[in-house]
Amino acid sequence: MGQDSSSEARVLSHEQLVKELAARFADKCFTSLEIFSLKDVFKTLADQEADVQYLKEDTMARFLEVPDALGASPVLFQIASFIGAFPFLQDSPTILGLEQMVMVVTLLTGRYQRVLAGGAKSRTKLLFKSMAIYDRKSADIRVDVGQASGEVDRGEDVDQGEDDELVLEALDYLGTGTVRATEGPPTTRKTVVPAENFRKLIMLLLLTTPLGPQEDLSIYSERTSGPQLESLGSTADCILAAFLDGDESSSISYDRFDAVISTSAPFMFDGLTPLFEHFLFSKNLDLNRHTGETPVVQPPVEVIQPLLQETGSIMNLDVLSQLSFFIPGTSLFRRLRLLYSGEVDGFSMGSFESKVFNWRAPTLLLVRGNRLPGGDSHKSTGPESSFLSTLPSRRLPLGKSDDNDTLTFGLYLGQPWKHTHRECFGGDDTLLFQLEPVHDVFRASTLNRDYVSYTKPSTATSHAGINVGCPPPQPTQTYRRASTIALGPVSLILDGSFEFGCFTHDFTSKGGSFLNSAARQVDFQEHFEIVSLEVWGCGGDEEAKHQAERWAWEAREAEARRKINLGTGDIEADRTLLEMAGLIGANRSGGSMM
Repeated sequence: MGQDSSSEARVLSHEQLVKELAARFADKCFTSLEIFSLKDVFKTLADQEADVQYLKEDTMARFLEVPDALGASPVLFQIASFIGAFPFLQDSPTILGLEQMVMVVTLLTGRYQRVLAGGAKSRTKLLFKSMAIYDRKSADIRVDVGQASGEVDRGEDVDQGEDDELVLEALDYLGTGTVRATEGPPTTRKTVVPAENFRKLIMLLLLTTPLGPQEDLSIYSERTSGPQLESLGSTADCILAAFLDGDESSSISYDRFDAVISTSAPFMFDGLTPLFEHFLFSKNLDLNRHTGETPVVQPPVEVIQPLLQETGSIMNLDVLSQLSFFIPGTSLFRRLRLLYSGEVDGFSMGSFESKVFNWRAPTLLLVRGNRLPGGDSHKSTGPESSFLSTLPSRRLPLGKSDDNDTLTFGLYLGQPWKHTHRECFGGDDTLLFQLEPVHDVFRASTLNRDYVSYTKPSTATSHAGINVGCPPPQPTQTYRRASTIALGPVSLILDGSFEFGCFTHDFTSKGGSFLNSAARQVDFQEHFEIVSLEVWGCGGDEEAKHQAERWAWEAREAEARRKINLGTGDIEADRTLLEMAGLIGANRSGGSMM
């Protein structure tokens, strides 16, 4: 009888299996209060026709407070209507009833991992398919090639029955491992995501990424109008450029989508979690009414600190959100402090050192510049010519110039800054990245550890400046100085005067201290004149207090050295001797604890 019952249990309709999976998700992935809230919110929002209750696009958009200016509501509703059909995705788009909304909230908030083992890769594929359309043009091309060669790509035929890993896990979880969809949505090989739709979603994700639990999206409404909306759109364009294969591309393939997400934007969709968790907090929920207890006096509402205490010439809320796509938001939001600004503190390595070296927590360096003209028609002179002469004679193709010749690069450094003598500094968590005009992240490699070097101008060094991904400058004698800088395959250099910079991406060499770009598999080099340079400290009050203490200590030491009397009876002569020894002077900080 046990076998008969088991066999009968497997012969269930899609609708019955969806109800069963939704019930299990509700039981295993939510607390009793959360599922009560979800049911209450759905009941409050749902429209009804005959015996069917469902959510409409405009209802969902109003509840989640999706700004009309972004035009993202249709894209978000398309995603929900697709995922709501889980695990039978061939039934999408589906009507969003209660069971379907359980699927949507479970999958978009990552709660499915409490019962299913599928990881980020499975979720990425599911999100891609939820936005994708059938790429008939690509399919026609493959058919023509097959007919011309007289062969049939059976691998493609097999792939037509492709199921997501999460789908297979869900069916196995229901005990229906033998049940498979005979027909499904087009596979990832035959679908693409329209670029314009994805751009709208990116703009929404830039807004949602800093959301905390129960925070309303409307608190960032000022970012969706006027110049703020233009800035948001410009940032979205830079991110979108990483997903497109060339300027003429209007769609995104799965391979490109997966490569960029996994390397340059692993936290891109994290903002969907707090957004859809709004369905788990009913405004009608009154705990005291259910328990019969005396109403509890609520504590004063905590004042929420701004996401960014101050803006810089480069750093703003949009850049901050962009950074959170590949650096955990817990290290960024309400945690950044401006340590150094070239426009305020001066473009000099001395100012940089005095402002940055005492910070004992991770830092973010951002540099923005204007692309230098290239080609035979451009004749560089003066400082520009001197800088270019320090680069190796083997030049890579220059980056493509377009309407936007503004370049923004950056560095995330988990270790404190220090002077470079024989070895570079930095750890495996060091990140070299580009924000503009193309979003790209170059992660630390294990081939070598030449991550970062900081070398001030002196007679003992060939080339001063900040080098990222390059071999450390070697001590030299004046008459034996190296004529050019040793550039790393993937590297960024800023000259000692903070006037010029160079970014190198030698894809042919397959990387060095940093991995190659997953999106741009070509050789290129960018030369630029520095316009802005900033360093931001990633830390809170404790890190700032520690830095202030070190500054105070150095100030006391400097004052003590200025008062040193060598016993000659002539204070000015004593000071002259100390300056000649290099112990004090206008360019000295007065001492160091290092």
